[in-house]
Amino acid sequence: MKHLLSWLALFGTLFGASNVQAIEEPAFSVVRTHSGFEVRDYAPYVVAEVTVPGPEAEAGNQGFRILAAYIFGKNAGQQSIAMTAPVTQAAEPVKIAMTAPVTQSASATGFVVQFTMPAAYTLDTLPRPLDEQIRLVARPAARVAVIRFSGFWTDANYNEHLNKLQTLMAEQSLPATGAPIYARYNAPFVPWFFRRNEIWIPTQ
Repeated sequence: MKHLLSWLALFGTLFGASNVQAIEEPAFSVVRTHSGFEVRDYAPYVVAEVTVPGPEAEAGNQGFRILAAYIFGKNAGQQSIAMTAPVTQAAEPVKIAMTAPVTQSASATGFVVQFTMPAAYTLDTLPRPLDEQIRLVARPAARVAVIRFSGFWTDANYNEHLNKLQTLMAEQSLPATGAPIYARYNAPFVPWFFRRNEIWIPTQ
């Protein structure tokens, strides 16, 4: 119980409803808005990421604990790094050796959970993780279709909005060029009707 309360306090510090506006997010611009979703261009940014086995419902918490330890000082130099939002999660694609570029399969070996690093950092200036599971990765500029929704973090809620976004993209002849990414902006104890959840699908 003590362990659980500690993590609830941590989530509250990072993602309390009153702090959402103060938390840094990756820079993006809205390219266009459609009924029910929008298309964004994200600038390059750096993430700390870890692959966890899941199951999917537990992957976010598994990855969060590992990455939170890193930004709170489990790194070379014991530096504290400001938290940003959102925390993202995606199925790790199976990589297949081909003569063409590597493709992504619908099956997965785990889940990649990412923390976006503050814009002031680069790969060269971020402290080295002491946990070898953690990777520091530079994410290139990307265009994504985004649907925003509230509610509980359930498979049913996620799948409902994923299907809706895929349908809306098809209606606009927007192709998906990568796997969906689940972005969460709030702590577990934030009321469901206040939560900001998003699904990002890479597109052209």
